[in-house]
Amino acid sequence: MSNEAPAVKSLESLIAEAGGPVPLLRSSNLGPYQFPGIPPEFTNWRDEVRAWKDGVALLEQSYHMTELHLRGREVIPFLKELAVNKLDVFPVGRGKQIVLAAPDGNLIADAIIFHEEEDFYRVVGAPFASDWLLFNAENSARDLTAEKNDNWSVVQAPRDVFRIQIQGPEALDLVTEAAGGTLPEVSFFGIGGFRIAGKDVKALRHGMAGTPGFEIYGRWNDQQAVRSELERLGEKHGLRKVGALAYSTTAQESGWMPMPLPAIYADERLKPYREWLNNYFLESIGSLGGSLVSSHIEDYYVDPIEVGYGGLVDWNREFVGRDALREKADNQRRKKVTLEWNDDDVAGIIKDSLVGALPRPRYIALPTPMYATFESDAVMKDGDLVGVSQWSSFTANADHLVSTAVVDLAHAEPGTELTLQWGEPNSQRRTVDAHEVRDIRVRVAPSPYYEKVIKTGQQ
Repeated sequence: MSNEAPAVKSLESLIAEAGGPVPLLRSSNLGPYQFPGIPPEFTNWRDEVRAWKDGVALLEQSYHMTELHLRGREVIPFLKELAVNKLDVFPVGRGKQIVLAAPDGNLIADAIIFHEEEDFYRVVGAPFASDWLLFNAENSARDLTAEKNDNWSVVQAPRDVFRIQIQGPEALDLVTEAAGGTLPEVSFFGIGGFRIAGKDVKALRHGMAGTPGFEIYGRWNDQQAVRSELERLGEKHGLRKVGALAYSTTAQESGWMPMPLPAIYADERLKPYREWLNNYFLESIGSLGGSLVSSHIEDYYVDPIEVGYGGLVDWNREFVGRDALREKADNQRRKKVTLEWNDDDVAGIIKDSLVGALPRPRYIALPTPMYATFESDAVMKDGDLVGVSQWSSFTANADHLVSTAVVDLAHAEPGTELTLQWGEPNSQRRTVDAHEVRDIRVRVAPSPYYEKVIKTGQQ
């Protein structure tokens, strides 16, 4: 058996060989994203999910987050050429969401950017934002440098910082105690510094599922001391460490769409980027799955307006995709919602997939039933396609399987009954077993889901 690495090929050449971006992505055998560095469960995924709503949870982020380090006096002017959102007021000690559009106005990616020092910014998230920014930085004449710090899915090696999240109703008490009794005054999405177990750390202040939280990070070699102290003090608070299965459900309740297909695969203006990307990037090897079947890759894209970022857009300057995004804002046709899957339909499909008569439906794995890197399931109303369902999971805080979707405005009102097609017609991927497509009744709920449903108990 040869140990030689596969030949390096550009994404553009891979698309050409496959006969287009859809055949390339729909023939990939890569499954859903696997969170590296942590076990599937530390205890059980149901109680681990409940911990960030009812108690306190420790979520490990040291291994799966990609980072891009931007340094230089022209980082903000560079970012303003690419980001759709406002960046003028962004002082040291703040975090901000950064949203990146393609020339056609569709979404490439979003991420969180930390302004840590006067000329140092840290971009954290899925790799798509960092890859696009790195490509543009390497081709920019501005005074800046960019260095990518890959996650453990790429290389398992010590990183610049460790990163953990403490989340839940008791998070503030736990972190305050760990910090010696006092915390710096930090507003939402502010970054404060303090010490835990004698180690200097920083923390981004935010929240999840309607409860307070802290994203704590510090030097890589200090992580064990910090983590051990939080676990020791967390015993009396009922702290739960969150494994990979529970972590995969975190985005569902907050309404964040974690891994939409980046809009990079067809636009001729992005050909240089596709020639820069190669078969060692997730954009090239990721899989596209689900019941939505189209030969047009654009049908799988989403745009920043429909996923809820319209209020962040800075229309008073030029940026990549501005004119196309303006048109989308003026003619919005879809809206991000949560889809609550019918419990009886879900249970029936699980049963039939295991012991039912042939042909059987595709199995619904819990807590995350996705079979692809980029999931796109057709959402129907009276036989017409009215939306696309993407990230899905079972939330133990609401005891329902739900998904994040974009649906036509006419069907986006909470309580609207729709149908999700579950399966993957004529799948070419060996990771998907033979099955028939089944309908699942779904009901529209708000996004974020926790604000109107889980937190209040009402829809």
